Amino acid sequence: MSLREKITRSLCNPNVLTLFRIAAAPGIIILLLFPNRFCTLMAALLFSAAAISDYFDGYLARRWEMVSNFGKVMDPVADKLVVSTAFIMMVSLGWIPAWIICIIIGRELAITGLRSVIAETGTDISASWLGKYKTGFQIAAIIPLLIHFPYFGINFHAIGLFFLWGALVFTLWSGADYFIKFRKIFQD
Repeated sequence: MSLREKITRSLCNPNVLTLFRIAAAPGIIILLLFPNRFCTLMAALLFSAAAISDYFDGYLARRWEMVSNFGKVMDPVADKLVVSTAFIMMVSLGWIPAWIICIIIGRELAITGLRSVIAETGTDISASWLGKYKTGFQIAAIIPLLIHFPYFGINFHAIGLFFLWGALVFTLWSGADYFIKFRKIFQD
């Protein structure tokens, strides 16, 4: 392995990317404590980098055969932490309805608990296409909602609200799908 590849692997280590997402959460909080045009744009960029790192940590872990117990546990925690942080901060600013975020975060907690129970049975609990759409809509909602202010005549807040409603639909649909799919486990 070349020196360049060793440096790349150490800097792009999947666990380092997971830790970056965890560290991004307080960064987003600090930036949104000052909700001006600059800070909200920086919060959107930080969240975008965290969202991109989520894709790469899984890809690199599989490609470089660096799947770890830390990554298996902390990757979904990091995802939920950064998404929940962004949503809660926007609720505190009055930018989005709290009830929608309560449903989204409640579903995340419920499904995380359900996945823990299912994992003990040895059943495959990989994310479904509905879960992937849910995540995509959440990310597509959060980025323009964090930008919040209009730029170049584009109402980013309205765009974010559109995707937030889509995220709510996929949140409810994918949550119900999980419980229906794995109801047999609870009947035994």
